[in-house]
Amino acid sequence: MYHKKAAIIGAGPAGVTAAYQLAKIGVKVDLYETANQVGGMAKTINLWNQHIDLGPHRFFSNDTRINKLWLEVVGKDYKMVDRLTRIYYKNRFYYYPLKPFDALFKLGIGTATVCLFSFFKEKISPTKLDGTFENWVTNRFGYQLFSIFFKTYSEKLWGISCKELDADFAAQRIKKLSLWEAVIGAFKSNKNNKHKTLVDQFAYPIHGTGMVYERMAKYVSEHNGTVHLNTSVKRVITENNVATSIELENGKIESYDHIVSSMPLTQMVTRLPEVPENIKQLAFSLKFRNTILVYLKVDGQHLFPDNWLYIHSSDVLTGRITNFSNWVSEINCNQKETIVVLEYWCYDKDDLWTEVDEPLIERAKKELRITGLIKNETISAGYVRRIKSCYPVYSIGYKDRLKPIEDYLTTIKNLSVIGRYGAFKYNNQDHSILMGYLAAENIANNTSHNLWDINTDYEDYQEKSTITASGLSLS
Repeated sequence: MYHKKAAIIGAGPAGVTAAYQLAKIGVKVDLYETANQVGGMAKTINLWNQHIDLGPHRFFSNDTRINKLWLEVVGKDYKMVDRLTRIYYKNRFYYYPLKPFDALFKLGIGTATVCLFSFFKEKISPTKLDGTFENWVTNRFGYQLFSIFFKTYSEKLWGISCKELDADFAAQRIKKLSLWEAVIGAFKSNKNNKHKTLVDQFAYPIHGTGMVYERMAKYVSEHNGTVHLNTSVKRVITENNVATSIELENGKIESYDHIVSSMPLTQMVTRLPEVPENIKQLAFSLKFRNTILVYLKVDGQHLFPDNWLYIHSSDVLTGRITNFSNWVSEINCNQKETIVVLEYWCYDKDDLWTEVDEPLIERAKKELRITGLIKNETISAGYVRRIKSCYPVYSIGYKDRLKPIEDYLTTIKNLSVIGRYGAFKYNNQDHSILMGYLAAENIANNTSHNLWDINTDYEDYQEKSTITASGLSLS
């Protein structure tokens, strides 16, 4: 038994994983979550007698430590899902990853020729890199492909011009993806493709993504830990650069040996009692993007085959559409209706964020019909879910503002900062799980993993593997 007591702020994938790992070795853990359910953005909710996620959440990792942990929690309660995602652009659907003949045929010979010319032009006379997302993608794919398959979607997601979006977003998400890789992968049916963006099968829990985190939280509760739902943490309290306690929104103060925070970085930093004014102002300058999910119940089955689609057309505001009937049958709970969710992104100041539910539902109905995905099927119900501060905005120069904050937080003893919100990182599930896993190691074993490196250039895998239908497969 470890004679340590730790507070974990936020019960998303990073926070729950840290709590779970600490509880396993006997650390007394208090896990605090503002919502009434654990899982963060990766929670699963019940709607219209079905289980659905907050948008499409697939788990995939090459890190054996994380895959073993996932399987430890999930056991055999998962299935392999064949991924099908397409891009909707100008009333046509393009397979993603690209299928060369499909793309050429649908773009038309004229546009396809311009795309190839634009691509080869970059090989001869590359666009100068200037730190922007637009120039990074143009340099790699050519301007024509950038304008078709990157520009509109990215500007919907971030709410800023691609000339204002930092190239770091591309470096994190698509740095190893090349046009040739996509083309060759298409000809090979994508077999043995190692790039995360192109994997064509992934493991999925039979009761939804949130099942993983619900089980972790249950273990914590049963092993000398406490999960505090509907409990907001107001701030972390430091004394002489040592994190000593937390203050809850109700004013109660609790002391801990170590504090792990996955609350939004901007909120956590600006409320620290000893934070220098310049660090506070830098934190205020960082922005998060919100998500509005509009769920529609469609009275039909087998509507369209995709798990989700990226919506690149500018004639609709939605950026992504998910069909939950195409994941695993168990989450549909034998219901005949199909639940589809349309995603919209906005800032706090945008009118869309404060719009009442009914106009949002009507917009979603109209836009879903515009795509032609559901033909004439009846939409019998709608439900709106708003999620604040989902995406850390990688605007130009954000790293210059973030780095001094990172450096300052590193000087505070007994404080770990993790997760998409907490570390201001556009994490996938596996990144956040790894952050929680390594934060727990740092606390329990006094190791010195640099958590800021994760989802940057962090690939210090002890060994590589993938999850298959039969379990772990070592590479």
